[in-house]
Amino acid sequence: MAKTKDAAEPKVASPERVAAFRTGISAESRAAAFLMAKGYRILAKRYRTPHGEIDLVARRRNLIAFVEVKARASLDEAAYAVTPRQQQRIIDAAQGWLATHPEHAEFELRFDAMLIAPRSLPRHVLAAFDAST
Repeated sequence: MAKTKDAAEPKVASPERVAAFRTGISAESRAAAFLMAKGYRILAKRYRTPHGEIDLVARRRNLIAFVEVKARASLDEAAYAVTPRQQQRIIDAAQGWLATHPEHAEFELRFDAMLIAPRSLPRHVLAAFDAST
């Protein structure tokens, strides 16, 4: 008799996926702390929609920054990790966030990247991409 997978059987993530998840959480915490030190207030972390996810939503004065956090072995590798497809998913998620937070509709909007690498200060890339592409 063939063995069938029990639907109630829990999914077990590979050690690599668990490590990547932990690295991502740590990078997002470092990025949030760095932004707060620069005068930003974190409005949301890991904002998820069916269309995409935003790592951080931050505000400074009349600016809302949707921030993608990338952790890699080097800052250059992190910079190349924000793909056009991912940018579109972030833009879509930002539209969802704005729909649920209409009080920020008149704010300046920007899509930033925060690059994280070992033995380096985080690099905040202002206007890393825009929604017009």
